Amino acid sequence: MKWVWRILGILAAVLVIAFFAFRVPDTDPEEMRAKYAGEPSQFLELADGREIHVRDEGPRDAPVIMLLHGSNADLHTWQEWTELLRDDYRIVRYDQRGHGLTGPASDDDYSLQGFTADVDAVADALGIRTFTLAGNSMGGWIAAGYAIENPGRLDALVLVDAAGAPIRREGGGNIAFTLAGWPVVGDLMSQLLPRSLVQKSLSQSVSNQDIVTDEAVDRYWEMARYPGNRSATRKRFSTPRTSFDEQEISGIRVPTMVMWGKEDALIPFEAAGWYMDHLPDATLVAYDGIGHIPMEEASERSATDLMVWLSEIRMAPMEQSMELPPAEAVLTP
Repeated sequence: MKWVWRILGILAAVLVIAFFAFRVPDTDPEEMRAKYAGEPSQFLELADGREIHVRDEGPRDAPVIMLLHGSNADLHTWQEWTELLRDDYRIVRYDQRGHGLTGPASDDDYSLQGFTADVDAVADALGIRTFTLAGNSMGGWIAAGYAIENPGRLDALVLVDAAGAPIRREGGGNIAFTLAGWPVVGDLMSQLLPRSLVQKSLSQSVSNQDIVTDEAVDRYWEMARYPGNRSATRKRFSTPRTSFDEQEISGIRVPTMVMWGKEDALIPFEAAGWYMDHLPDATLVAYDGIGHIPMEEASERSATDLMVWLSEIRMAPMEQSMELPPAEAVLTP
C-alpha cells in the first residue's frame, strides 16, 4: 500500500512543478490599457464606484444602439459594425463584468440580474433613455433577459446567435468552453491557458476562418489574462445559467431581429427557430456558411441587414398613422 501513496505523491509533485513551470501570468493592466483603450475608449464610473470600459461613438442626437459581447469576448468584437453604423447611430459598447478591461465584478455577481443591472447602469451614466439592445451569444441571453424585465426602455432587440433557448448542442463545440466548465480541470486550465488553446477555441467558434488572425487571438488571450478575469470566468461558469421558457420569451413586446449563422457550432441554428416560434414580433435573418459571430464573419452583410430592418420598423408607425382617417371622421358617430 505504501507504493500507492508513493506514486500518488510523485504525481502530485509533478503536477505542482508543471503548474508553476507552465503557468501563464496575468497581463499588465497599464500595458493592456495602452494597447486596447485608445480613443475613443473611456472608463465610465458607475454609481456604485465601479469602472467600466466603454466606447460611445456617433452623433449624440442619433438613435442609440447598445451592443453586448459574448462570453470571453470584449467590445472589440463589434468594431466593424461600429464603423459601419456610427454615421447614422450612436453606438455604445462596453466590456462586461469579468471581461476585457472592465475586469472582475466587486460583488462577484455573474447572474443574469448582475449583467442586466449593468445595462441600466451604463445607459443611466450616459444619459440614455431609450435604445436598441443587441447581443451576441451570452450577450444575447443578457439582452433577452433585459427585454423581459425592461420593455419600456427598448426601441428594438437584436439577438445574434443568442444563448438562452432550451436547445442543447449535440457533440462538437468549443474546447475552451468545455474545459472551463469542468471542476478542477477548469481551474487548472485557466492558469495554464496556452495561446494555442485560445486560437483553437476561436477557430472552432467560426466558419469564416479569415477572422482568426494573430491580432484577434492575441487580444482574446491577453484579455482573458487581465487581472481578475480568470477568476471571474471560473465563478461565471460555476453560476447556474437557466434557459428562458416559452412564456418569458412570448412576453417580449419589442420588435426583435433574430440573426444567426447557420453553421454555428456553439448554439445550433435550431435555437433561432425556437426564438422565432415564441417571440411575438420577430424577423429572422440567417447566413449560410457563417458560424457563431456573424457581426465579424459577415460584418457588412449583417450590419446592412440590421440598418434596413431598423429603418423598416421605424417607418411602420408612420405608415400606420398615415392610414388613419382624419380626426374629424374618427370623432363622428
